[in-house]
Amino acid sequence: MNHYEHSPRFLWAGDSAVVIQFGDDISPLLASRVHRTAGALESAGLPWLAEVLPSYRSVLAQFDPRLISPAAALEALQDIVKTIDVPGRPGTDGDKDGSQGENESDIVAIPVCYGGQFGPDLVDVAAHTGLSPEEVITLHSEPLYLVYMIGFTLGFPYLGGMNPRIATPRLATPRTVVPAGSVGIAGNQTGVYPSASPGGWRLIGRTPLPLANPSTDPPCLLRAGSRIRFVPVDEPTYYAMGGDQ
Repeated sequence: MNHYEHSPRFLWAGDSAVVIQFGDDISPLLASRVHRTAGALESAGLPWLAEVLPSYRSVLAQFDPRLISPAAALEALQDIVKTIDVPGRPGTDGDKDGSQGENESDIVAIPVCYGGQFGPDLVDVAAHTGLSPEEVITLHSEPLYLVYMIGFTLGFPYLGGMNPRIATPRLATPRTVVPAGSVGIAGNQTGVYPSASPGGWRLIGRTPLPLANPSTDPPCLLRAGSRIRFVPVDEPTYYAMGGDQ
């Protein structure tokens, strides 16, 4: 069965939120449905809609019960979802993988200084995978990544598209502090720590690019549905771009 043949499920999450669930797997096509739905809800201008949170396979829509009844909110959400074109369905413009034909100008380039003090686990990742550090860097920076969701901390992107050849388990003992901008690998995922925090991902590099700032609007550089590419840079370039010592 194709992804577009799955009808979304509307599940209550408490008395003031609805989860719109599109499937049980993780894929770019299903993610496209999630991101289109989140975008449609955010742009609908509904005064009673308090928050929209996309995840890997669903969207959480939280509403203000003082402004609308649960039954009316559910009906309105169902009506909006019905109007959204589904990527991959015959007659729509979505590609089979859920993408819309990315323009290079729409891709966010994330500069990364790999290895050394910025990527203390790069050598361990190379040893685990049987590759050289240079090969790990190449395989990590080649793909075009999809931001499936933002979570864990403000601006942290959960990315899809990493080459499985560099998949590496988390650290047995997490670090108490991971520097802001650290790029890491955990299992078959990769991501970027926007701020200093504890973490157990294998650190292979660091970006000087700020991914989150609570005082700006929007507070996050990336959002669910963004496409990014990691761009290797050397240490002088890292500092020239504003990276910390």
